[in-house]
Amino acid sequence: MRLLLTSGGVTNPSIRSALEDLLGKPIAESRALLIPTAQWGHPLCGPESVSRSVAAGPGSQSFAGLGWGSLGVLELTALPSVGADRWVPWVREADVLLVEGGDAAYLCHWMRESGLAGVLPSLEDTVWVGVSAGSMVLTPRVGDSFVEWPSATDDRTLGVVGFSVFPHLNAFPENTMAQAERWAEGLGVPSYAIDEQTAIRVVGGAVEVVSEGEWRRFGV
Repeated sequence: MRLLLTSGGVTNPSIRSALEDLLGKPIAESRALLIPTAQWGHPLCGPESVSRSVAAGPGSQSFAGLGWGSLGVLELTALPSVGADRWVPWVREADVLLVEGGDAAYLCHWMRESGLAGVLPSLEDTVWVGVSAGSMVLTPRVGDSFVEWPSATDDRTLGVVGFSVFPHLNAFPENTMAQAERWAEGLGVPSYAIDEQTAIRVVGGAVEVVSEGEWRRFGV
């Protein structure tokens, strides 16, 4: 897959340009599936936040407001009861999967439980765009401080990429650069702290930071 891992979504022209470059065509000609599942696992999210994600109007920074050629919703918790013969074609027909934030451990659980995690390696032409937990779920670890779901056994996630992500840099009082540095020290993998104006583009193993804001890479 081609990945665009963000903290706050498609928040500026540079990130939007990177997205259209990954798609190989305009957003207005692209088929998108929105995955809101991670929100159900986070105590600060719920029906109203999911509604805002799905029903955002044109011009909104939300995924749903970007002006897609077509836009559908893929709720991972429903997939086991639907059957792969129905939902796998929906995924394969999409140009892009738009994966909302929430709790990365909860999202990781449902990606495995639904079977979507097993399908990802075959989606060579599909673009994955994550917000916060939707980005973090593809990393090896998220750090204990980002795990809110009580049923999570640890902070390990899918490990599709070889680095971790600290999102929302300076967006909240506790998300300082100093805190990001302490978080990175305990992970044992390279990591990035990114703000709402930053994204990480990954294509064929090549990693590029796209930013109109602040970010920092922490090595191991």
